[in-house]
Amino acid sequence: MILENKLGLTNQVELAKAEEKLSKQKAKELFDSGKINEIEVGMFKGLSDIHDFLFSKVYDFAGKIRGGNMAKGNFRFAPVIYLEHSLKHIDQMPQSSFDEIIEKYVEMNIAHPFREGNGRSARIWLDLILKEELQQVVDWNLINKEDYLSAMERSPVNDLEIRDLISNALTDEINDRELYMRGIDVSYFYEGYSEYKIDDL
Repeated sequence: MILENKLGLTNQVELAKAEEKLSKQKAKELFDSGKINEIEVGMFKGLSDIHDFLFSKVYDFAGKIRGGNMAKGNFRFAPVIYLEHSLKHIDQMPQSSFDEIIEKYVEMNIAHPFREGNGRSARIWLDLILKEELQQVVDWNLINKEDYLSAMERSPVNDLEIRDLISNALTDEINDRELYMRGIDVSYFYEGYSEYKIDDL
Protein backbone atom coordinates (compact mmCIF):
# COMPACT_ATOMS: atom_id res chain seq x y z
CA MET A 1 0.00 0.00 0.00
CA ILE A 2 1.38 3.40 -0.96
CA LEU A 3 2.09 5.79 1.90
CA GLU A 4 -0.08 8.88 2.09
CA ASN A 5 2.13 11.79 1.11
CA LYS A 6 2.09 15.58 0.75
CA LEU A 7 2.96 15.34 -2.94
CA GLY A 8 -0.31 13.63 -3.86
CA LEU A 9 1.59 10.78 -5.53
CA THR A 10 -0.23 7.48 -6.00
CA ASN A 11 2.51 5.62 -7.87
CA GLN A 12 5.00 3.75 -5.66
CA VAL A 13 7.97 4.23 -8.01
CA GLU A 14 7.30 7.97 -8.40
CA LEU A 15 6.97 8.36 -4.63
CA ALA A 16 10.23 6.49 -3.99
CA LYS A 17 12.07 8.75 -6.44
CA ALA A 18 10.55 11.94 -5.02
CA GLU A 19 11.21 10.84 -1.44
CA GLU A 20 14.84 10.06 -2.26
CA LYS A 21 15.43 13.32 -4.09
CA LEU A 22 13.74 15.63 -1.58
CA SER A 23 15.09 13.97 1.56
CA LYS A 24 18.64 13.74 0.18
CA GLN A 25 18.49 17.45 -0.61
CA LYS A 26 17.46 18.00 3.01
CA ALA A 27 20.25 15.70 4.30
CA LYS A 28 22.70 17.84 2.34
CA GLU A 29 21.16 21.02 3.78
CA LEU A 30 21.31 19.57 7.31
CA PHE A 31 25.11 19.42 7.03
CA ASP A 32 25.80 22.53 4.95
CA SER A 33 23.58 24.82 7.04
CA GLY A 34 25.25 23.70 10.27
CA LYS A 35 21.85 22.63 11.69
CA ILE A 36 23.31 19.17 12.23
CA ASN A 37 25.36 20.69 15.08
CA GLU A 38 22.16 21.79 16.88
CA ILE A 39 20.71 18.25 17.13
CA GLU A 40 20.27 16.89 20.67
CA VAL A 41 22.79 14.03 20.67
CA GLY A 42 21.71 10.56 21.77
CA MET A 43 18.12 11.52 22.60
CA PHE A 44 14.90 10.56 20.84
CA LYS A 45 14.19 14.30 20.44
CA GLY A 46 17.34 14.56 18.31
CA LEU A 47 16.34 11.58 16.16
CA SER A 48 12.85 13.03 15.75
CA ASP A 49 14.33 16.37 14.66
CA ILE A 50 16.53 14.62 12.07
CA HIS A 51 13.55 12.65 10.75
CA ASP A 52 11.38 15.75 10.60
CA PHE A 53 14.10 17.71 8.79
CA LEU A 54 14.62 14.98 6.17
CA PHE A 55 11.05 13.96 5.45
CA SER A 56 8.74 16.90 6.25
CA LYS A 57 8.39 17.87 2.57
CA VAL A 58 7.06 14.41 1.79
CA TYR A 59 5.12 13.10 4.80
CA ASP A 60 2.83 14.56 7.46
CA PHE A 61 4.16 11.97 9.90
CA ALA A 62 7.75 13.31 9.70
CA GLY A 63 9.23 13.36 13.21
CA LYS A 64 6.10 11.81 14.75
CA ILE A 65 5.88 8.48 16.55
CA ARG A 66 4.11 5.83 14.46
CA GLY A 67 0.55 4.93 15.34
CA GLY A 68 0.55 1.25 14.34
CA ASN A 69 2.56 -1.92 14.90
CA MET A 70 5.26 -2.74 12.37
CA ALA A 71 7.30 -5.76 11.28
CA LYS A 72 10.05 -6.42 8.75
CA GLY A 73 10.29 -10.00 7.55
CA ASN A 74 9.95 -12.16 10.66
CA PHE A 75 10.95 -9.39 13.03
CA ARG A 76 8.39 -7.36 14.94
CA PHE A 77 9.44 -3.91 16.12
CA ALA A 78 8.42 -2.57 19.53
CA PRO A 79 4.61 -2.68 19.93
CA VAL A 80 3.00 0.77 19.86
CA ILE A 81 1.68 0.43 23.42
CA TYR A 82 5.27 0.15 24.73
CA LEU A 83 6.88 2.58 22.30
CA GLU A 84 6.90 5.75 24.40
CA HIS A 85 8.20 3.83 27.43
CA SER A 86 10.87 2.24 25.22
CA LEU A 87 12.00 5.65 23.88
CA LYS A 88 12.26 7.06 27.42
CA HIS A 89 14.40 4.06 28.37
CA ILE A 90 16.68 4.63 25.35
CA ASP A 91 17.10 8.31 26.32
CA GLN A 92 18.45 7.15 29.69
CA MET A 93 20.85 4.54 28.29
CA PRO A 94 24.55 5.41 28.72
CA GLN A 95 26.61 6.34 25.66
CA SER A 96 30.14 6.93 26.88
CA SER A 97 31.80 3.86 25.33
CA PHE A 98 31.65 2.31 21.88
CA ASP A 99 29.78 -0.77 23.15
CA GLU A 100 27.22 1.40 24.98
CA ILE A 101 26.64 3.48 21.84
CA ILE A 102 26.05 0.40 19.67
CA GLU A 103 23.70 -1.05 22.29
CA LYS A 104 21.72 2.20 22.24
CA TYR A 105 21.63 2.20 18.43
CA VAL A 106 20.36 -1.41 18.37
CA GLU A 107 17.64 -0.54 20.91
CA MET A 108 16.53 2.42 18.78
CA ASN A 109 16.34 0.13 15.76
CA ILE A 110 14.11 -2.26 17.72
CA ALA A 111 11.92 0.70 18.77
CA HIS A 112 11.60 1.80 15.10
CA PRO A 113 9.65 4.91 16.10
CA PHE A 114 8.58 6.15 12.65
CA ARG A 115 6.34 4.85 9.90
CA GLU A 116 9.15 5.16 7.32
CA GLY A 117 12.74 6.46 7.18
CA ASN A 118 13.97 4.98 10.47
CA GLY A 119 17.26 3.55 9.21
CA ARG A 120 18.33 6.64 7.29
CA SER A 121 17.61 8.95 10.23
CA ALA A 122 19.13 6.62 12.83
CA ARG A 123 22.44 6.28 10.99
CA ILE A 124 22.89 10.08 11.10
CA TRP A 125 21.85 9.95 14.79
CA LEU A 126 24.43 7.20 15.48
CA ASP A 127 27.20 9.18 13.79
CA LEU A 128 26.40 12.22 15.95
CA ILE A 129 26.73 10.14 19.14
CA LEU A 130 30.02 8.61 17.98
CA LYS A 131 31.27 12.08 17.02
CA GLU A 132 30.42 13.68 20.36
CA GLU A 133 31.51 10.83 22.62
CA LEU A 134 34.45 9.26 20.76
CA GLN A 135 35.46 11.90 18.16
CA GLN A 136 34.84 9.32 15.43
CA VAL A 137 32.20 8.64 12.76
CA VAL A 138 31.41 5.71 10.48
CA ASP A 139 32.71 5.51 6.93
CA TRP A 140 29.56 3.77 5.69
CA ASN A 141 31.22 3.12 2.35
CA LEU A 142 33.31 0.44 4.10
CA ILE A 143 30.26 -1.56 5.23
CA ASN A 144 28.72 -3.94 2.70
CA LYS A 145 24.93 -3.64 2.35
CA GLU A 146 24.13 -7.35 2.83
CA ASP A 147 26.52 -7.64 5.79
CA TYR A 148 24.95 -4.58 7.42
CA LEU A 149 21.34 -5.69 6.90
CA SER A 150 21.92 -9.24 8.17
CA ALA A 151 23.91 -7.94 11.17
CA MET A 152 21.10 -5.51 12.05
CA GLU A 153 18.52 -8.28 11.66
CA ARG A 154 20.42 -10.42 14.17
CA SER A 155 21.38 -7.53 16.48
CA PRO A 156 18.41 -7.84 18.89
CA VAL A 157 19.69 -11.31 19.81
CA ASN A 158 23.41 -10.63 19.43
CA ASP A 159 24.98 -7.29 18.51
CA LEU A 160 28.50 -8.71 18.03
CA GLU A 161 28.32 -8.61 14.22
CA ILE A 162 27.09 -5.02 13.95
CA ARG A 163 29.64 -3.93 16.57
CA ASP A 164 32.39 -5.58 14.56
CA LEU A 165 31.26 -4.05 11.24
CA ILE A 166 31.00 -0.54 12.66
CA SER A 167 34.21 -0.67 14.71
CA ASN A 168 36.16 -1.63 11.57
CA ALA A 169 34.67 1.32 9.65
CA LEU A 170 35.36 4.10 12.18
CA THR A 171 37.34 7.15 11.15
CA ASP A 172 38.42 10.34 12.92
CA GLU A 173 37.48 12.47 9.88
CA ILE A 174 34.51 13.77 11.86
CA ASN A 175 33.93 17.01 9.96
CA ASP A 176 34.67 15.74 6.46
CA ARG A 177 31.86 16.92 4.18
CA GLU A 178 32.64 14.41 1.44
CA LEU A 179 32.57 11.52 3.91
CA TYR A 180 29.17 12.66 5.22
CA MET A 181 27.70 13.04 1.70
CA ARG A 182 29.04 9.67 0.58
CA GLY A 183 27.64 8.16 3.78
CA ILE A 184 24.16 9.51 2.95
CA ASP A 185 24.31 7.87 -0.50
CA VAL A 186 25.36 4.54 1.05
CA SER A 187 22.72 4.82 3.78
CA TYR A 188 20.02 5.27 1.12
CA PHE A 189 21.50 2.42 -0.94
CA TYR A 190 21.01 0.10 2.08
CA GLU A 191 17.29 0.86 1.85
CA GLY A 192 17.08 0.40 -1.93
CA TYR A 193 17.31 4.08 -2.93
CA SER A 194 20.03 4.76 -5.52
CA GLU A 195 18.38 6.90 -8.20
CA TYR A 196 20.22 10.11 -7.27
CA LYS A 197 23.73 10.94 -6.10
CA ILE A 198 23.61 13.55 -3.34
CA ASP A 199 26.30 15.66 -5.00
CA ASP A 200 24.14 15.99 -8.13
CA LEU A 201 21.17 17.41 -6.21
